[in-house]
Amino acid sequence: MFGSRPLRVPVGHDAHRWSTFHGERTLVVAARTVTSTVRVLETLPSLLRDDSRVTVVFAYDPTSAFNDGVCELLQAAGCRVMPWEQLGHLSPAPDLIVSASENVDVPEGDCPVLVLPHGIGFQKYVPDSRSSRERLSGVVPDSLLESGRAWLAVSHPAQEEQLLATHPKAAGHTLLVGDPCFDELVASRPRRAAYREALGVAERQRLVVVSSTWGPTSLLGRHPDLLARLLAHLPCDEYRVGAIIHPNVWSAHGAWQLRTLLASALDAGLLLMPTVHAWRPALVAADVVVGDHGSVTLYGAAAGTPVLLAAFGGDSVPGTAVHDMAAVAPRLDLRGDLRQQVADVAREHTPERYAAVAALAFDEPGHALARLRTALYRLLKLPEPSSPPPAALVLPVPDPPASPVTAWQVTTDITEADEDGAEFSVAVRRAPAVVAAHDDDRPDSDVSFTHLACADDERDHRVTESASVLVRRHPAATSVGALRWIEDTLARLPGCLLAAAAVRGGCCLVGLRDGRIVEAAATGPALDPGLPAAVVYACLRAGRPPHDTRATLRIGDTRDEDVVLRLRPRPTG
Repeated sequence: MFGSRPLRVPVGHDAHRWSTFHGERTLVVAARTVTSTVRVLETLPSLLRDDSRVTVVFAYDPTSAFNDGVCELLQAAGCRVMPWEQLGHLSPAPDLIVSASENVDVPEGDCPVLVLPHGIGFQKYVPDSRSSRERLSGVVPDSLLESGRAWLAVSHPAQEEQLLATHPKAAGHTLLVGDPCFDELVASRPRRAAYREALGVAERQRLVVVSSTWGPTSLLGRHPDLLARLLAHLPCDEYRVGAIIHPNVWSAHGAWQLRTLLASALDAGLLLMPTVHAWRPALVAADVVVGDHGSVTLYGAAAGTPVLLAAFGGDSVPGTAVHDMAAVAPRLDLRGDLRQQVADVAREHTPERYAAVAALAFDEPGHALARLRTALYRLLKLPEPSSPPPAALVLPVPDPPASPVTAWQVTTDITEADEDGAEFSVAVRRAPAVVAAHDDDRPDSDVSFTHLACADDERDHRVTESASVLVRRHPAATSVGALRWIEDTLARLPGCLLAAAAVRGGCCLVGLRDGRIVEAAATGPALDPGLPAAVVYACLRAGRPPHDTRATLRIGDTRDEDVVLRLRPRPTG
């Protein structure tokens, strides 16, 4: 098993025989959980860049309840990993141990131990793995404080004051460095459009990111169906929904279990962020954060993003920045209109709303890596490199984490005499069909209709056979190809009333069961063929001729386009 065998190189009793590089100091990273290990992996490269004087190895501590995924993470990063038992027998002994987990059992010795935060300060009470009690997250055991070896990095002087009030033995052993993660979030704001594009968020769509910490008081712990409910209530042409779930949830329950629990939300287009790295560009890209008392929600608020609190646990610590955030952040009323609340918080937000909260959490943003490098080399007893101090880097563009929606519950509302000269307008609202049970039922009327539409790559044959409208996922190369697909689809699915296909570089063709073909031409950027098909469907249900007319297509509150419908002549001969 990876990480279970003692290393011979670059550390070990005869490592000098095998090593290409001969460092002057050995730095050991204690890896215990995914959360804490990721924080070190994201920070160390900037601090040790181009410096062959420092040899870095990782020691895997398997004692955490959340140890699953650590070895895979280290292996994917190309780290040299030794079993925890070897750490206590290294000769020579390490010169510095670094960890973002405060709960490691550091072997006896003299080398200093640098503890980086894996969140924001000491803001949560968590179960103590050494007893049945709770403890303050982020604080090392008293025995390590008493030894004088521990150095705790903090992002704000208020955290030092909080720490000393409960653990006076930490006096003189805190390092005010700031927060490298927050610095990266701020530095990456100019790339926001690129992150949104990579995540598949259209120009006029809003991205709602749901953030959940771990444990029974977390957002997911209290409201496991909230993701599906948001996807049902936020029209998918106007909104995308993403989720940032604490790595401890993934470690405790496993990716298979988590994806099974969120199956409907994933089928509805949920952007489920991977456990590491990708959550940061997603947070930068967000228009609204729906969160709880976890650090991600606080990062979002401090960066100026509107926040709705859907949960806030009693395990949060009073007097901390996250507690102050809760005092000014609006709460999500789960019994109220979810769509309206999201729209209201986005409209009413001002960037200054959380300025005082950010000022209490982060000291002198923009300098964390430079401060941390100075502290690291002082503990290593090495001169700091002559290269310029490191600065926060812009985050890389993430890979798209979602599967496309394949079926929609479509609601259309017809309004007469559009003021722009169109004969009428059709407002279209689409929600993923797989979460339709979480939406409110609307009875049909003379001007309002609901139908099921699905794409031709829908995997559930029951949905395909029940759909009133079938949509070709990818544009046809030619009109002939589109017409052939329409004919085959209507012949194969007798319950289907309409079949719609876009033609590459051209219009959309909508085939009716009676053999008529309606050509729909719309203004603006290319439309998903399901939208003009919805206009044709609404015309049929309202008893209007679905051709030789002009309508305004209203896609929620985000976009209006003119649509001209004309009957395509039947081929002769």
